[in-house]
Amino acid sequence: MFSEAELLAVFRALSNPARRQMLVWLKEPMSFPGQEPEDVEIGVCVTDIQQRAGLSQPTTSQYLTMLRQAGLVIATRRGKWTYYRRDEANIARLVETLRDVF
Repeated sequence: MFSEAELLAVFRALSNPARRQMLVWLKEPMSFPGQEPEDVEIGVCVTDIQQRAGLSQPTTSQYLTMLRQAGLVIATRRGKWTYYRRDEANIARLVETLRDVF
């Protein structure tokens, strides 16, 4: 069950259309150009997300950090690159909490 503070972080993260869209895109990581099947486990490179979003690198990173802090995505560092994937277990927990609370 999500705490009230955790729910607030999720609602804040999802209040922005670009952040919501990033979460939707990450549901289908193979939709990103150049994504290889073996990459799915670590996620999508922040550069690929930034290019699709059409946002600056700092804004994209800030948005993804907010989604990570809300528990919606997982970040993995590989060298100088950061990859993001959805945290499906935590998203399922969120859905369960929302079902119970509302």
